[in-house]
Amino acid sequence: MMQMPAPVPRRFGHPLDRLALALIAALVLVIGVLLFVGDRGAPKVREFSWQDREVGAVDTAFVLNFSRPMDHDSVAQNLKITPALPGRISWAGRRMVYTLNFPAPYGEGFQVQLQEAQDRFQQGTYHAKMQPFSATFRTRDRVFAYLGTEGEEAGRIVLYNLTKEEKRLLTPSNLMVFDFKPYPLADRILFSAGDRATATSPSPNSPVPLVEQKLYTVTTGLRVNAPVASDSQSSDLPYSPGDAGQVLEVLDNQDYQNLKFDLSPDGRTIVVQRVSRKNQGQSEPWVLRSGQAPAPIKLEQPGGDFLITADSQSLILTQGEGLSVLPLQEGAEAPSFLPKFGNVLGLARDNTAAAMVKFNKNYTRSLFLVTSQGEKEILQTTGSILSAAFDPTKQLLYCLLTELLPGETYQEQPYLAAIDLKAAQTAANPNEALYPLLKLPNQREVKVSLAPDGVALLFDQPVTSNAQEGQTVQAGPLWLLPLASDPKQALEPQALPFTGIRPQWLP
Repeated sequence: MMQMPAPVPRRFGHPLDRLALALIAALVLVIGVLLFVGDRGAPKVREFSWQDREVGAVDTAFVLNFSRPMDHDSVAQNLKITPALPGRISWAGRRMVYTLNFPAPYGEGFQVQLQEAQDRFQQGTYHAKMQPFSATFRTRDRVFAYLGTEGEEAGRIVLYNLTKEEKRLLTPSNLMVFDFKPYPLADRILFSAGDRATATSPSPNSPVPLVEQKLYTVTTGLRVNAPVASDSQSSDLPYSPGDAGQVLEVLDNQDYQNLKFDLSPDGRTIVVQRVSRKNQGQSEPWVLRSGQAPAPIKLEQPGGDFLITADSQSLILTQGEGLSVLPLQEGAEAPSFLPKFGNVLGLARDNTAAAMVKFNKNYTRSLFLVTSQGEKEILQTTGSILSAAFDPTKQLLYCLLTELLPGETYQEQPYLAAIDLKAAQTAANPNEALYPLLKLPNQREVKVSLAPDGVALLFDQPVTSNAQEGQTVQAGPLWLLPLASDPKQALEPQALPFTGIRPQWLP
């Protein structure tokens, strides 16, 4: 039987094959045209990191992400910020970073516009111009807190929004507050307080014994829509941070007396000095972290005053005749010791500089600027150096000082002053870059707070008087001192319509 030959298949004979082939050819053609001609679509801003956000002093730069590589000069020439915020531009591919020279002033709204900017690649004589861009952001409100001293405010934390001219009482009337520290997003305040009912006197201004104080947090009612989410934004708390006056106990005093405390700048760590009720000689700092049990920091010798560093990683502690720097994180660098200095008063926000005090053998005191490049004496005085704060640019150091008055009676005259740090580092002698700003009443117990954007100092003027039953009552007005960029220019302080102590700006 004769075999028939197998039929020869027709190449691409099937209609689906021909359709697939046509589609492939069309796509190849389109890709070729795009590669040859290029994308003629107008470039645009894809992302603005501060879009509709509330910016704080810690927010030093914003980012613009473009859809195409841009001509750098054309962007720099056409970028407009209203009101003006001086800064400098840097690039990383299609990302433009604008870093502010100074913090954006609080309590204001800003608009960012970019028009007529061009892409980088020329197509013949043509540069594609970008789509017009416009966006807004604002800075945080100017807000501060203080301890009230009169009426229903006595012994309670009072919050005042200077931008909106709103005041509210935060802590309940049954608690007498001693000290407080705000959290970085201003949504909460950490404070120490005791039960007012245990006071030794029925006077509403009588202090509660320190052995009775516990640590609490209270919500402020402020919600900051920050550019970058922070771990201190307390989404896991058992209350809503948006409601003011919600109190939560953080640390009890059943077995230990709670004394001084500090809150880390990132809001994650609390350090508190505690004394054992069973052994009064056992005093040491304890560390509290969210979700962990409090734990003591074991010291070879007793310590005194302390301050958490600006990077939230270490604790500077007065110990013996010097300062110990203790790591707060496990596995960090070994502790170090600074034998030359007796106290640390202030740290720059980026942790690159510190203001430290040296107690001299001739009974004078010296203030040193300490950086990674070394140390420089910038002030020497026969009086006291009570506090110091770096301005956000690290160009000025604002100090609360005292001057020893002549006479047989020991008296000190407190005053506020500014030190020009750039001039101080090249000065031949200390005090050459010191500029007095304001003399204060003869009262050492003055609390000074520098605004986060560096535009004003807030301070109190406690008035001490002997009340009935031998109790000491502190009361006095609060003052606002505007600051000029030139430390030689003195401005007049403004009296605020409040009576209180320990005023402090919120971040």
